[in-house]
Amino acid sequence: MDLASLIGLLLGIGCLVYGMLDGGGELSSFLSLSSIAVTMGGGIASTIISTTMEDLKKLGKVLPLIFKKYDDSPFQTIQMLVEMSQKARREGLLALESNQENINNDYLRKALELVVDGVEPEIIRDSMQLELDNMSVRHGKSVSIFKTAAAEFPAWGMIGTMLGLINLLKSLDEPSKIGPAMSLALVTTFYGSVLANFVCIPIAAKLEQNSEEEIRIKEMIIEGVLSIQSGENPRIMEHKLKTFLSPDQRVEYEKLVAGEEQNAGGNNA
Repeated sequence: MDLASLIGLLLGIGCLVYGMLDGGGELSSFLSLSSIAVTMGGGIASTIISTTMEDLKKLGKVLPLIFKKYDDSPFQTIQMLVEMSQKARREGLLALESNQENINNDYLRKALELVVDGVEPEIIRDSMQLELDNMSVRHGKSVSIFKTAAAEFPAWGMIGTMLGLINLLKSLDEPSKIGPAMSLALVTTFYGSVLANFVCIPIAAKLEQNSEEEIRIKEMIIEGVLSIQSGENPRIMEHKLKTFLSPDQRVEYEKLVAGEEQNAGGNNA
C-alpha cells in the first residue's frame, strides 16, 4: 500500500473535522442534502457528459491504484536485465526462452519473445514503443476525467451558491427562511472546493505519477532488451540503465548491489 496516499487522506480528513468543530461548530451544520445534490450531482453529470461510458467503466479498476504502489522496482528490473545479459553472452539468446515463464512482467516477456524469435531491433523498438504510447493514452483518459471533475465541482458549487442567494433574496421578508437559504449558498461552495482540491486533483496527480513511473520502467526495459540483443557488455548496459534513476536512487542502487555482493562473498567463504 502507498502510505503517502493513506497518510494524506487521514490528515486531510482530520484537518477538515477540526476546522468544522473549532469554535463550537457542529458537523450537522455542514450537512445539506440539497447542497450535495447540486454540487456533487451536477459535477458528476457534467463529467459524464464530457466523457464516454467505456472510459467511465474503467474507473473502478483505476481507483484502487491510488493506494497501491507500482509493483516493479527499478532496482530489481536493472538487476534482472543484467543477469539476462550475462546469461545471453554465455549461452546465447535462445537461452533466454527458458526463463520467460518465471517473468511476471508481461511487457518484458513480450520483448524477450521478439528477441528470441530473431526480430530486427528497429521493429522491436517500434512495436514496444507503440504499446507504451497506447498505454499512456489510456492512462491519460482516466487522469482527464478527474481533472474535468476538479473543474466542474467548484463551478457547480458556485451554481449552488447562486441558487441559495436567489432563495435568500426572495426570503428577506421571512427571517425563518434566511438561515437555510444562506446555508445552501455557502455549503455548496465548500463542497465544491473540497471535492476538487481534496479528492479529484490529488487523484489525478497520483495517477499521473504512477503512469510516469510505469512508463519509465518500461522504457528501461526497452533499452535493456535491445542491449541484450546486440550483445552489449552487461556492465555497460547496467551503466546505461542507471541513467533512468535519480541521483539518490543511483546511490541506493549501488548500496544494494554492494550489499548483495558482500553477502555472496561471505556465503562463498
